[in-house]
Amino acid sequence: MSKYESVAVFSVKEGEEAAKNLVEKFKALIEANGTMEAVDEWGVRKLAYEINYETDGYYVLYTFEADVNFPAELDRIYNITDGVLRSIIVAR
Repeated sequence: MSKYESVAVFSVKEGEEAAKNLVEKFKALIEANGTMEAVDEWGVRKLAYEINYETDGYYVLYTFEADVNFPAELDRIYNITDGVLRSIIVAR
């Protein structure tokens, strides 16, 4: 088991409630595949530049411990999920 951090930026085009649903979806996914240490919701922030014609995003920091193969799967799911504007996963 290794320690990781992931920052995700979710779209608020469908409303803040839709972004919070995505937060819970990824929290459950991480908990099913590892140990969640913390979920730090930064809330709606102004993006540095437009992404898909959006100027605001809902930022979330996940801190977790998981098997070394899980971050690749998490990244794959980030990439195919509607509503995820940007994401990054780093080893701590």
